[in-house]
Amino acid sequence: YDLGVKAYNTTEKMKNNRKQRIVEKERKGLPIKKKKESSFINIVEDDNEEIERKKEKSSRQFFGNLDKKIKVLDFIKNASEEDDVETEVTNDVTENNYSEDMIQEPIIQEPVQSRTTFERQTEQQTNSRKKSKLDNDVKEVVNKEIEEQILENKKEKEYVHPSIDLLKSNSSTRLNSSDKKELLENADKLTEILANFGVDAKVTQVTKGPSVTRFELQPSPGVKVSKIVNLSDDIALGLAASGIRIEAPIPGKAAVGIEVPNSKQTAVFLREVLESDEFIESKKKLAFALGKDISGKCVVGDLSKMPHTLIAGATGSGKSVCINSLIISLLYKYNPDEVKLLMVDPKVVELNVYNGIPHLLIPVVTDPKKAAAALNWAVNEMTNRYKLFADMGVRNMESYNELFNKGMISEKLPYIVIIVDELADLMMVCPNDVEDYIGRLAQMARAAGMHLVIATQRPSVDVITGVIKANIPSRISFAVSSQIDSRTILDSSGAEKLLGKGDMLYYPVGESKPLRVQGCFISEEEVENVISFIKSEQGDINYEEDIIEHINNTADNNGGHSSEGNDDIDERLDEAIKIVVEYNQASTSFLQRKLRIGFNRAARIMDQLEERKIISEKDGSKPRQVLMTKAQLYESNNEKDENV
Repeated sequence: YDLGVKAYNTTEKMKNNRKQRIVEKERKGLPIKKKKESSFINIVEDDNEEIERKKEKSSRQFFGNLDKKIKVLDFIKNASEEDDVETEVTNDVTENNYSEDMIQEPIIQEPVQSRTTFERQTEQQTNSRKKSKLDNDVKEVVNKEIEEQILENKKEKEYVHPSIDLLKSNSSTRLNSSDKKELLENADKLTEILANFGVDAKVTQVTKGPSVTRFELQPSPGVKVSKIVNLSDDIALGLAASGIRIEAPIPGKAAVGIEVPNSKQTAVFLREVLESDEFIESKKKLAFALGKDISGKCVVGDLSKMPHTLIAGATGSGKSVCINSLIISLLYKYNPDEVKLLMVDPKVVELNVYNGIPHLLIPVVTDPKKAAAALNWAVNEMTNRYKLFADMGVRNMESYNELFNKGMISEKLPYIVIIVDELADLMMVCPNDVEDYIGRLAQMARAAGMHLVIATQRPSVDVITGVIKANIPSRISFAVSSQIDSRTILDSSGAEKLLGKGDMLYYPVGESKPLRVQGCFISEEEVENVISFIKSEQGDINYEEDIIEHINNTADNNGGHSSEGNDDIDERLDEAIKIVVEYNQASTSFLQRKLRIGFNRAARIMDQLEERKIISEKDGSKPRQVLMTKAQLYESNNEKDENV
C-alpha cells in the first residue's frame, strides 16, 4: 500500500512539473512543439496511442526499479531477522532509466528514507519478537516442568476400582399379601387403642421400613400431641411390641409418627446403596453410604459438609460395621490421589485389615501414644496447608485445586479423613493432648480438606468432653443403654429406644431433628475380598516416610518424661517437686490449685512424691513434711543437666 501511494504521488509530481515547464516556455516566448493537425478523431486516436505507449514505457521502467527496491528491502528484512548478516545496499537503486520528463531525485531518495525507517521498525519488531519469544520460552519451561511432574504422577500405577460383584446383594423385599394384611390389622388396632384412651385420631399412611414400621396419625382438631406421646407404653402394650418411638410431629408433615419394630428385621446390604442413583449420581465431594430410611430411600452422607462426625453406641450396636461401610464407600468412589486415610485403632484388630491399601498415608496406628503423635502431625499438616493457601492467594482447598485445572500447580491436594475407632482408650492414656489436637482440628481443619470421624462405645462426659462435643456438629447414634447417654450424644432422648444391629439416629449439621436410618451391613468376608482385590491390583505400597518419622520422634519425646522405664510417672512430677520444695508445703488440694489439675491426678502425684522420699508419709490429719531442701533440689537439677 505504501509503495502504491508513493507511485501515485510521483506521477502527480511529474504531471505538475510538465505543466510548469509549458507555462514557463509560454511566458518566455520560447517555441512549443505543436502536434500535427488532423481530424478530431485521428488526433484522439494518435494521442491515445502515444499516451498508452508512454504509460507502458514509464510503468515498465518504474516497476522494474520497484522490483529491485523490493528485493533489497526483502534482503534487509531477512538479514535483520537472522541478526548475523550486515545489510549492504548497493548503488543499483540509484541507477534509474527514467525519461527526461520524469524527476529522478525524489524517486532515488524516497527508497533510501523508507529503508532507514524500515530498518528501525524491523529492529523494534525483532526486539519485541525476542522479548515475547523469551517470555514464551520461560512459560514453556514452567509449563513443561509442570507437565513432566503431572506425567510422572500419572506413570504411577493407576488405581483400579473394585468390582461391585465382590459385595453381596439382597433378594427381593417386596411385601406379600400376608404382610399387608398384618399392617392393616395393626393400623386398626392402633386406632382402637387410642380411642379407648379418648384420643380421636386416624391412621393416614403406613410405611414399612427395613427394621421398623411407621404409622402416620392425624389427630382430630383439639387433640393435644403431648397426650399421644404420654401413651407410648400403653400403645406398645396393645401392639405387643418390645418398644415404640413416637416422632411428634413428623418433619414436613401434619402428622404424628409411631414407629413400631418389625417382627423380622431386614438387612440393608452395602451393595444396594452403592448401586443406587443417590450414590452413583451424587455430586457430593466426600460421599459415603449410610443406609436406608424408613421409606426405603437410600441415605448418602457427605463428609465435606458434616464436616466432622461423632459415632457412638453400645457394644454390638453397629459402630464398627458403620465405619467399615464408610471406608469401603470411599474406596469404591475415590482414587488415592483424591482421598487419603489416617486410621487410629487402639483396639488393634478392627482396622488392621486395611494395611496395604494405597489410600493409607501410614500403616494403621495402634499405639495410643503414637496415636496422639499422629493427631499432632495432622495439626501441623493443617497449618502447612493454610500457609500454602495464603501463598497462592486462595481461601480453601477447592479453590487451590482449581489452580491445577489452570496449569498453575503440578498436583492436587487430597482430602484427608482421620478415623479414630475408640476414643475412650486414647482419653485414658493422654487425655490433654488428644483433647487439644481434636479440638484444634475440629475448629479449623474443614477448609484445609481434613475431616474427623471419631467413634466410641462409652459416650460419657469424660470421653466426649465439652470441647470435643462443641466442635463436632454431626452425630450418629446407635443403640445406647440409657437416656443420659442419648442426651450426651444427641442432646435429646431417643437413642435408648433403638433396636441395635445397625439401627441408628443420623443427626447431620443443619437438620432440626435426627433421621432414623437402618445402617448398611457389610460382612468381614466382603471387606477382606475388597481389600485383597485392591492390594493385588495395586502392588507394593510406599507409605509416607516423613509422617512415620515425625510420629516416632514425637512419641519418643513425649515418652521421655517417664524415666527408668516407668510409664506410670506423671509428666508434671518435676514441676510438682519444684513447687513443693519452694513453698515447703504439700497436699493434694495445694497441687490441684498450683498445677490446675484434677483430684485424682494430684493424689497420684502425691503418692509419687512420697515414693521418692520428697515428702513424709501420711500421718492422720497432720500436714505432710517436705523432706527435700532447696539446696538438694538445686544439686539434683545440676546433675540432670550434666547427664543431658
